[in-house]
Amino acid sequence: MKANFGTLPSGQETSVYTITGGGLTAQVTDYGAALVRLWVPDREGNLADVVLGYDDCNGYRTGDAFLGATVGRNANRVKGASFVMGDTRVRIHPNEGENNLHSGPDVFHRRLWKAERVKENSVTFYLLSPQGDQGFPGKADIRVTYTLDAPMTLTVTYDAVADQDTVFNMTNHSYFNLAGHERTDKALDQELIIPGRYFNPDDVENIPTGEVRPVTDSPMDFRTPKAIGRDIEAAYEPLHFQEGYDHNFEVLGAPCAILTDPVSGRSLGISTDCPGIQVYAGNFLNEQGKDGVHYGRRSGIALETQFCPDSVHHSEWPQPFVKAGQKYHSETVYRFANVK
Repeated sequence: MKANFGTLPSGQETSVYTITGGGLTAQVTDYGAALVRLWVPDREGNLADVVLGYDDCNGYRTGDAFLGATVGRNANRVKGASFVMGDTRVRIHPNEGENNLHSGPDVFHRRLWKAERVKENSVTFYLLSPQGDQGFPGKADIRVTYTLDAPMTLTVTYDAVADQDTVFNMTNHSYFNLAGHERTDKALDQELIIPGRYFNPDDVENIPTGEVRPVTDSPMDFRTPKAIGRDIEAAYEPLHFQEGYDHNFEVLGAPCAILTDPVSGRSLGISTDCPGIQVYAGNFLNEQGKDGVHYGRRSGIALETQFCPDSVHHSEWPQPFVKAGQKYHSETVYRFANVK
């Protein structure tokens, strides 16, 4: 089902699409190819919208928190907003000090995508990214597909191809609150499991130092269930960690992360073909969200599947470089369940 989602200052109309399948209902918009709403039943069958979002396109146009956003061409941070690819230094735009975050400032989630294929249980959005877009080489055809197929499962796939060697490292930036997006006081009570044995420590600019550190005996150890808020203030890395979780973890097996709300019983398992998952606890959230809800600090948790941040400067890590004409494909599966 298609509905109006507001008008942009340019006069362009935006739309929101409702899809259903497998016991879930989702809303996605062609403005930014963003996930707006996702209704999931609890153990008693009661539905709640479990992702943070805005009421209309203007919220996504002016908001700064990437709520539900499709992020590309390169997710996360690049130190110095430049890197070497082959024999060429690629310069992208600094938008966080001297560094680049999420390929901004001309971000994908503030563009009108084309709804290319619409079905009852899926929508595919298309974006033409021109040569030099955001500083990246090559003209690129990019597609993002949201599908509700298997029971209680949302699958997000990314497909792209460019006519020059380039970078593709895309993710979805939804913030989850399995108690319901409006229960902002309960977000830190969610329990997280990450089987990954290692994480990447950050410097004071939130850029990985290059170290791959074991989670053992640290606040980063989520190998057994732990409430997100339990160790979030631990002074593990002076000058930085007191801001809260915003770190990349090793993807180890499937699911690579499990998030659970102990009261409602809603649980989310995430599986991906990406090598890393960024855990961001919404440390700086300050957004007027949908349904009149204000999302303050730590009102939701983002679990971003992607290549490791700043991997373009660490040749020993998996790389997001894609050759001209080579097809980029990535898939992340969000599988919901109910626990007692």
